[in-house]
Amino acid sequence: MEFGISFLPDVAPGTMSASEYYQGVLALSRLADRLGYSHVKMTEHYLHPYGGYCPSPLNFLTAVAAQTERIRLMTGCLLPSFHHPVKIASYTAMVDAISNGRLDVGYARAYLPYEFETFDVPMDGSRERFEATIAAVTELWTQENATRETPYFSYRDATTLPRPVQAPHPPTYVAAVRTPSSFSRIGELGHGLLITPGGLDMPADRVRAYREAFQPRTAAMPEPRVVASLPLLVGESVAEANRLADRYLQNYLDVWTSAVDSWNNVSSSDYASYSGMSRFLRTMSGTDLRLTGSAIVGTPDMVIDRIHRFVEQVGQVDSILWQVDFGGMPYEVAAPSLQLFADEVMPKLAG
Repeated sequence: MEFGISFLPDVAPGTMSASEYYQGVLALSRLADRLGYSHVKMTEHYLHPYGGYCPSPLNFLTAVAAQTERIRLMTGCLLPSFHHPVKIASYTAMVDAISNGRLDVGYARAYLPYEFETFDVPMDGSRERFEATIAAVTELWTQENATRETPYFSYRDATTLPRPVQAPHPPTYVAAVRTPSSFSRIGELGHGLLITPGGLDMPADRVRAYREAFQPRTAAMPEPRVVASLPLLVGESVAEANRLADRYLQNYLDVWTSAVDSWNNVSSSDYASYSGMSRFLRTMSGTDLRLTGSAIVGTPDMVIDRIHRFVEQVGQVDSILWQVDFGGMPYEVAAPSLQLFADEVMPKLAG
């Protein structure tokens, strides 16, 4: 199993400036590169402290590429419904070239109503738009003079530049959260699977359904691959790890709940199970995230045990990318945790 790091900013100017946030996560990315972590992942969101500090994961990952040597870069995730495929294909290939072939491209369907409203994109029908855009990006990466006519976008005789460094193109992943059919569909389309339990039910049968449905489509993803993201805090003592984690997990949960409050008066046939998400999250605390295993917290030996429990609950996982910026956690807290995990946990799990 590989271990990397994952970022989802959940801060606002009143709690942390953008400059302070970026400097901290870039420093963590350099540290992860030196310590042998596999990936650094960044998500895309807008307009809210939940993710709003990273409207462009590719811009951020370009900065990471310039400051690191071997760690892979992952979008986690791009939101294709808000972009033309020619732009996605061109921008991702540019980062692949700058990083000399270190990019993995993760996609998500987007799920926050205020983002759809702002970009004037209907939520109903978003699944078809999402799949059409991803298919077009793959075509643009691999073909010249491509032409597509869809209800969502069109182009004729398009040959995007630059071309990807990786052949035939960067590995692609798609996120799934709640809808069981989404897991099987991701497998059918031949993508890797991204999961983020985050206090939500994540039974092993959905991950198993993805693996059973997987059909290899390109050499970029010849086998099913599951990547999970979870908050992590490793400490020298149980009490200190719990104290810090509970504080920052509560901050994270409060910001996330505020974002999904936008579902309170919204419904969509494409998001049938999302309308009650805010009410569900309000029943939880940061401590609950830790106690249910939706965050991995403790001393090195406890963390090893909890990783094993998580894998037993979810099923086979190929990589875990640790969310290390949750709740506005500063570099001074996150860096010792990453160091301790690399020194005391990774060698034992590898053995």
